Amino acid sequence: MATIRVIQGDITKLAVDAIVNAANTSLLGGGGVDGAIHRAAGPELLAACRMLHGCKTGDAKITKGYRLPAKHVIHAVGPVWRGGTHGEPELLASCYRRSLEIADQHALTSIAFPNISTGVYGYPKDKAVSVALHAVNHFLEQPSSIQEVIFVCFDAENLTLYQARV
Repeated sequence: MATIRVIQGDITKLAVDAIVNAANTSLLGGGGVDGAIHRAAGPELLAACRMLHGCKTGDAKITKGYRLPAKHVIHAVGPVWRGGTHGEPELLASCYRRSLEIADQHALTSIAFPNISTGVYGYPKDKAVSVALHAVNHFLEQPSSIQEVIFVCFDAENLTLYQARV
């Protein structure tokens, strides 16, 4: 059974098989964790992302990690919060599930997630934690290559929310 850990810190510093990027549909970088990952990985990441021709909300795509300590980056596109009645929970759950499926397809054993959609996309943090943990725990009920899942919280509020539920 995989272990789940919660930490507060900088996801770009983790030496894991894959970090997940809270990307936008263009995959060409942005603000928040997306911008930080692109800056840390270097221009090769942007070049690789251009070749992917974007990504739909709720889906994910993989690239190498380039200058990051992580071997890969899985770019997951979370939903913009629009009140919760436009499929946001399903789309957010799909981000976590697709990221884990891609990691498993590439025989990766460790994956680190940021708090997808909780920044500029405005997803309420407490609701996002519930969706993320449910999706990850459900995925981990089946056999996969994944041995460790790390939730990397940027702020103390998310850390407290995750710690209360893991």
